[in-house]
Amino acid sequence: MAIYHLAVKSVSRSTGRSAVAAIAYRAGVELVNERDGLVHDYTRRGGVEDAFIVVPEGAEWAQDRSALWNAVEAAEKRKDAKVAREYELGLPAELDAGQRRDLIRVFAEDIRDRYGVAVDAAIHAPHDYGDDRNHHAHVMTTTRVVDAQGLGAKTRQLDVRSSASIEVEAIRERWAEQVNDALELAQVAERVDHRSYARQGVEMEPTVKMGHASAAIERRAYAEQIAAGEEPHAVTPRGQMNEAIEEKRGLGAYLERGREWLQEMGQRVRDQAELAAHGMASLVQGAARTMRAGLQTSTGDGFDALPALDQSPRQQQTPALDHGQDERDRQRQHQRGHDRDGPDIGQGR
Repeated sequence: MAIYHLAVKSVSRSTGRSAVAAIAYRAGVELVNERDGLVHDYTRRGGVEDAFIVVPEGAEWAQDRSALWNAVEAAEKRKDAKVAREYELGLPAELDAGQRRDLIRVFAEDIRDRYGVAVDAAIHAPHDYGDDRNHHAHVMTTTRVVDAQGLGAKTRQLDVRSSASIEVEAIRERWAEQVNDALELAQVAERVDHRSYARQGVEMEPTVKMGHASAAIERRAYAEQIAAGEEPHAVTPRGQMNEAIEEKRGLGAYLERGREWLQEMGQRVRDQAELAAHGMASLVQGAARTMRAGLQTSTGDGFDALPALDQSPRQQQTPALDHGQDERDRQRQHQRGHDRDGPDIGQGR
């Protein structure tokens, strides 16, 4: 995934550094520092994918790298002077070389327009000893305004305590916007955020900065471990700390994916149950409609057409009683009884 990184640094004589030496190394070129006569030759170093200069309108003379940075050294008289400013930028691995170059040019031009300085940018490939996605850039700027006549007044926005933090925050936010614009243009879904995890409300422990000494030790150890056929592992305290943090992050991401999967499966089950219940209700309603239609068809006019209980077919088929016939039958029955019970004429004679 795309990772946000922007660090603002200074190149200062108080630490024994020079702007000429710093830019020669970052651009992978040979430059002579006219102030002290030292030659800085880094033409044999690898990993420099591109380097270019952007300058304010009318200051085309500053396109000459040697002329620009020797002018910077000549303009500063103090032994502790800040001779240059550097922006170290992480570049998304999701972008190709052309897109990374375009992104750095946008940033360089934005810094030029913001402060009126000359900007010398160098894009570096990932280090052989580290993450092969670590594309990055070193963007160096003058600490003075540059115009057609040369170097002008100092730019103090990043030197004064009252404004430095505001300026850095604005630059960091602007860089995040530029990275996200480049990702969107490349049709990449990833996005970055310039805020810390705490400010974002994300419970994630950040890694610690390695520093030049620890990084050099880790590089040597990595090379030795690979040569010996061993699994690469950190050997410095900072490296081991970062290794543990990365493992913790990986475990956290694994657990989070598990929770998301469970939530997704739970939602699917609920959706299927809802569909099944809806289908059963529709089935019952359909069956009820079919039954009502069948009853109406069989009875003609519906339930009102059914015969009443006292109008059953059996009752309607029974003929009415003939009362005259009943009377005649009773008279015949009476006559038969009289004949059986008459006086016995044979007794007493």
